[in-house]
Amino acid sequence: MDCVDEHIIEAIGKTRVVIRNGRVVFVGSPLIRECPLARRFAVPVDPISADAIRANIEERIRSFGMCTKDRKVLCDRDFVLFGASELLGSGIKSGLVDSVVLVCDGAGTLVTDKPAMVQGIGGRMSGLVKTSPIQEVIARIEENGGRVVFSDTAVIDQVGGVDTAYNMGYNHVAVTVATPDDAEIIREKYPETVIVGVHVTGLGKDESERLVNLCDLVYSCASGIISKIGGINVRTTEVLLILI
Repeated sequence: MDCVDEHIIEAIGKTRVVIRNGRVVFVGSPLIRECPLARRFAVPVDPISADAIRANIEERIRSFGMCTKDRKVLCDRDFVLFGASELLGSGIKSGLVDSVVLVCDGAGTLVTDKPAMVQGIGGRMSGLVKTSPIQEVIARIEENGGRVVFSDTAVIDQVGGVDTAYNMGYNHVAVTVATPDDAEIIREKYPETVIVGVHVTGLGKDESERLVNLCDLVYSCASGIISKIGGINVRTTEVLLILI
């Protein structure tokens, strides 16, 4: 039987972390030993270890309510200049895109045209695998101009999110995806969508090649495969590979 309040993320070296009722109850094994970005966190993670990851996640819960009813969803401060949320928020401000489909703990897939929400949610979110609906978080998102796509279940469904964005009347939609399957469906249904590949550490060679060929922007994270193939066999010469 599923837990009523359970959130599963993959953070800092794609380490699986389970949070229930506002408490970290499980920290798995990291895929990598160190990360330059993790050294700069408010609670640094260097080297990457289960104890350091737990401390970092617990600080996120305390400081902005991650995976709890107190989750903050707005932020005007950039955390890193090259981050996906920072670039997508800038895209809305500049008019390059008119909405972003992303995910939030406690809400699942959502659509927003507010740069502060893109940053408030995405700038603080690690790879979200599964989440449970938290009504206070859903209400906060919608009160501030976002649209939670599956408010009853908080399911993560980026294809459904893009469907919703276009049905809402947006014409220049951007979406974050972590799998080539999602990217492939979205590219076929909505060729004009800006697709951003994130959370790619650990993807195999075939998945990585597919993702790079389908996306407009790919973050290589700690993937040596993505870093090697990012400049070849791409869908268009306009694909951008972010090496972080």
